[in-house]
Amino acid sequence: MRPGEEYFDVVVVGAGIAGSLIARRLGERGWRVLVLEAGVGDGDRGPGRAADVDRFRTATAKVPSAAIADNSLVPSPDVLDLRGSPGGGYRADGHFVQNGPLPYASGYLRVNGGTGTAWTGLTPRMHPEDFRTADFGYGRDWPFDYAELEPYYRAAEHELGVAGDPAEQRELVGLPLRDGYDFPQRAIPASHLDRMLADRLDGRHVMEPAGTRPIELRVVGTPQARNSTATEAYGPACEGSASCIPVCPTGAKYTPARTQARWSASVTLLTRAVAGRLVADAGGRITGVEYQLYDDPAQPARVIRRTARADTVVLAAHAVENARLLLASGLANSSGQVGRNLMDHPVLLTWGLMPERTGPYRGSGSTSGLEGFRFGPARATRAPFRVEIGNWGWTWAAGPPDREVATLLRGGDPTASGGTGGGRGLFGARLRQAVGDRIGRQFALQFEMEQSADPANRVTLDPRHRDLLGNPRPVLTYDLSDHVKRGIAAAKSVSDQIFALLGAQDHSRYEPGLSEPGWFEYGGRPYAYRGAGHGAGTHIMGGQPSDSVVDAWQRCWDHPNLYAVGCGSMPSLGTSNPTLTMAAITLRSAEQIHRDLSGRHSAAGPPAPVRVPAPTTPEETPAP
Repeated sequence: MRPGEEYFDVVVVGAGIAGSLIARRLGERGWRVLVLEAGVGDGDRGPGRAADVDRFRTATAKVPSAAIADNSLVPSPDVLDLRGSPGGGYRADGHFVQNGPLPYASGYLRVNGGTGTAWTGLTPRMHPEDFRTADFGYGRDWPFDYAELEPYYRAAEHELGVAGDPAEQRELVGLPLRDGYDFPQRAIPASHLDRMLADRLDGRHVMEPAGTRPIELRVVGTPQARNSTATEAYGPACEGSASCIPVCPTGAKYTPARTQARWSASVTLLTRAVAGRLVADAGGRITGVEYQLYDDPAQPARVIRRTARADTVVLAAHAVENARLLLASGLANSSGQVGRNLMDHPVLLTWGLMPERTGPYRGSGSTSGLEGFRFGPARATRAPFRVEIGNWGWTWAAGPPDREVATLLRGGDPTASGGTGGGRGLFGARLRQAVGDRIGRQFALQFEMEQSADPANRVTLDPRHRDLLGNPRPVLTYDLSDHVKRGIAAAKSVSDQIFALLGAQDHSRYEPGLSEPGWFEYGGRPYAYRGAGHGAGTHIMGGQPSDSVVDAWQRCWDHPNLYAVGCGSMPSLGTSNPTLTMAAITLRSAEQIHRDLSGRHSAAGPPAPVRVPAPTTPEETPAP
């Protein structure tokens, strides 16, 4: 072993939810695990969280990245990197290089804990139908079904501390939960808006263009990894903060810090360690991970280069970053599928004003939704979708409340009774009254579309585009299929009918411009989508090595000791937020990794843990 190298049983690349779960499970078995994390921070533990809260409070744009410090060496792709153009089209800056017809509109966080430090916390399971979309004439099937994954769903729900109502999930979503099963925590209470919509919509029906029968509307609570009750195991209870994306002030929402706090002594975390290349021997076994260690993000001139050696390597660094590392290493690609099948949940937002107050900005971002469009025969002709009921007014759709204040100051309130527009702004008591009325009646719906695996949507590399450490940046090619666009058109039709049932004023507008990089026309009508932050595909799972990157255990076909875990392995996304499914397949893979390691070690078990030395002795080399 050369100077600057360490040896472990497992090296995990990425300390997000998947990486943290793998490290915990393997550490519990006594395996020596090194976790390499490109970013900085200690999750939401210690004084760092207070700084994140202060940073978020002072940020102009309240996006998920607003709570983290800038890191020029390890930039996080950000939704603010995208800009629309007045005549349509988009411009992309930042970490991603984009060349597709439409933009990949999601980002992720490259910090310890990953995007799990700032996620929504929603944890619905996938529907059994979602594992076999090929039955409906599109997409790819999983190499196993819902029943195979069900025990791991339960394990993931207990690890994340999911709150939910099992009766609702059985009866109104159609999930075959085990008899007698309870979620670890009782359901998060419905918001005032949830109850208002339930009173007006439950039992009503709508038609949509691809449907042959009316679909019944029912407002259903959404399972989420957020504490409804304070417990010793999971921590304090949710207090209803409207800033829990990106920072939960009480720590009631699950983040990887909770799992990391339970790591055994055999797990070592090394932050500021950027994996650059995997090393393989002539037989195809991965022998190590080359990484770059930096000290200060503001000092990019010098880095320390090291190699971590291991029996097994696990990539858990997000779908895009996993693909980037595999492509940069020239590995795992005998199928030609590495980087392909990039997926997300394209989101259609609709927003309006209810006749009475909705109580926005009380509670987490979404506590309930409409589930009836997620499954059924209509998905054969259009993308299925899930409807989130948004508790935070028009923030995502049209901007935070201060924009409403600015509008009223400039030109009055054209929607108020009697009209107060005409270019004369409101001030004083009239302004306060109008702001309270407008913002108090806001609500929004979020239609999250399933996007199926398409090899044309992909991550590639171009040596002309590199970051400050000299590593290739991801080049993304992305578009929406007609199947997805038909789903978006159907969603707008459903929204129109829901607004009519509610007696709500529809303020949804889809116009090309700076704030709508995802604008397009379909069927003669304009639409615009946002990214849900649910990146998937790129190292897709399958039943044979000719058309997939990993097997049913997320083990690379080409390399028996290399695993690529997380949403990048998922053959389909369904319509549910993917974090719980990602956690479930990760826990399933951890069992196979343990079996692999056990088969290569003697019955005496692994040797004593080792620690990574402080980054002071290896030779320093200038960054490219």
